[in-house]
Amino acid sequence: MAQDGTATKIKVNTELKEPPLFRVIYLNDNTTAMEFVIDSLVNFFDYSAETALQITENIHTQGSAVVAVLPYEIAEQKGVEVTMCARTNNYPLQLKLEPEAV
Repeated sequence: MAQDGTATKIKVNTELKEPPLFRVIYLNDNTTAMEFVIDSLVNFFDYSAETALQITENIHTQGSAVVAVLPYEIAEQKGVEVTMCARTNNYPLQLKLEPEAV
């Protein structure tokens, strides 16, 4: 209680908000093997081999493709994991993250 006889009330906001979503986008290049891209989609994003092949073909023909839409922290982690795996295998595969349109 304040000295002048007034009390301060604090209202706690307990409303939870969904985390913002980000698109994970693979970019096409002329060096990274299609087999590596397919394997990375299967291993890091849990796609079936058939779906991964379709996405890889889209990346190749369109220059890029959205491979997942995830909360930022997960999208960033997946991006780092895929990039590190690509560099370990001497591939220049690049990914980018973009905020999902609201």
